[in-house]
Amino acid sequence: MKKYFAILLTGLLLSSISGFSCTNFIVTKGASTDGSVMVSYAADSHLLYGELYHWPAKKYPKGTMMKVFEWDTGKLLGQIPQVEETYNVVGNVNEFQVAIGETTYGGRDELRDTTGIMDYGSLIYIALQRSKSAREAIMIITTLMDEYGYYSSGESFSVCDKNEAWILELIGKGPGNTGAVWVAMLIPDGYVCAHANQARITTFDYQKKNDWYNKDKVVFNSKDVISFAREMGYFDGKDEDFSFSDTYAPVGFGGARFCEIRVWAFFNEITDGMDKYWDYCKGHIEHGENGYATNRMPLWIKPNKKISQKDIFKYMGDHLEGTELDMTKDIGAGPFGNPYRWRPLTWEVDGVTYCNERATGTQQTCFSFVAQLRSYLPDYIGAINWFSVDDAASTVYVPMYASITEIPKPFAHGNVSLMEFTMESAFWVFNMVSNFAYTRYSMIHPEIAKVQNELHDKFIGDVAELDKKMLETYKSDPAKVQKMINDFSNEAAVLTHKKWTELYAYLFTKYMDGNVKTPTEVPAGYKYYAPELEQPGYGEEWYNRIADDTGEKLKVIGSAH
Repeated sequence: MKKYFAILLTGLLLSSISGFSCTNFIVTKGASTDGSVMVSYAADSHLLYGELYHWPAKKYPKGTMMKVFEWDTGKLLGQIPQVEETYNVVGNVNEFQVAIGETTYGGRDELRDTTGIMDYGSLIYIALQRSKSAREAIMIITTLMDEYGYYSSGESFSVCDKNEAWILELIGKGPGNTGAVWVAMLIPDGYVCAHANQARITTFDYQKKNDWYNKDKVVFNSKDVISFAREMGYFDGKDEDFSFSDTYAPVGFGGARFCEIRVWAFFNEITDGMDKYWDYCKGHIEHGENGYATNRMPLWIKPNKKISQKDIFKYMGDHLEGTELDMTKDIGAGPFGNPYRWRPLTWEVDGVTYCNERATGTQQTCFSFVAQLRSYLPDYIGAINWFSVDDAASTVYVPMYASITEIPKPFAHGNVSLMEFTMESAFWVFNMVSNFAYTRYSMIHPEIAKVQNELHDKFIGDVAELDKKMLETYKSDPAKVQKMINDFSNEAAVLTHKKWTELYAYLFTKYMDGNVKTPTEVPAGYKYYAPELEQPGYGEEWYNRIADDTGEKLKVIGSAH
């Protein structure tokens, strides 16, 4: 068994390096500053275009069929019966305050069933169109897999509503074996959870029957989640010792160093005592007799402070700052402390494999969001999809109410694509700003952060004011509220796009060609006057590195003039 686990872990390392990478943070009502449930999601793909999806509420004739396309590739997987009524969905949040995020962990390769119809993306967006609660969404997801098969590899889902937050983990059962094995656990109120491309559910209270509508039930699972593992030869212990993650997706170096470390970074911001898990997150994994990891982090933790949506905005852009793996500090950061590393994530020198860090904030984010689900407000204004595009550290989370019926043009689906550029797209404008900042991060990023912070503060204040107005207006004119929601979300998106377009023009003009230019007033008698010019170069530390590296090569002989 131990040898088998070692072979499996090697495969999982490679899987985690090449896999589709995302990050989710989950905050329960009792852990948030305003009593809302929050979930964040970063879709970190080099091949997806950042846009805000929309499925309008709709009614269908009985017998209507819907085609299922794989979310990642657009491939037609099959078709299933459509329900007679679907709900309004804005991105990953619906009008009844249900929100779903995910991260792919892969798991055992032999359990992928390419004959299935339901891929992970379709499960998310179909469930959002059909569910009014997190429990109902989990029931729909698992039922769809049982009926039509699961196409994708192992997944972790965040499934939340205005009162509850769940983590659901699942994996297929191999070619021709319809369905999946899975476990869903309710995160205790007052706690936070996270997942980032590594399965995290270990032991759980196995349920012989899923009593979906019993509020006392805090665990659901597939009936065969343990028995299937026995059939496959993955597990031979007692039921109470069974660990979902250690059986179906054991954590290896990549799972810890590239994935769990993002969970650690979030937990470390909001609780004490995380130092004891640092070695684990760096990839030093200890195992017991059964091959299970013994030094893992807890699935959820109780924070030492209440968390706001603005806190989550910040945590989504983390680069391991303040740790020994701080990405702004090593030689890969260059002379300007750039916390980004171009892929591939690993490379070899003289037969030895090395890696770059994989932090939460990353350059390939196509879109991210923070869903804020507020039980203290009616559903029609309670759910907000704080939506953003591109790198979370350099983005702006813009409030999109989940009841809007029109998507603002800068975020609209079908605007352009990953290989079609237009200044009318927020995705492209934000990428222009962030990629320019990568050239001299320590100088340029602080200017981005200033505007980012101003917009976040403005939008948070504007939302509070609008909520009050809408509550008052709804009593006398409910139809007017829909226009208020649409107008507000559109104006916020258009303003953000405008501000970022202006920001790019300002930054490029000021910092191009390695200079720093400051405008000056034109003196009397002059037609024009050049700006003040600074040429800051690279800084003393980097010049010392250059001198050490080049020896006599760049040394000036005699006078430089």
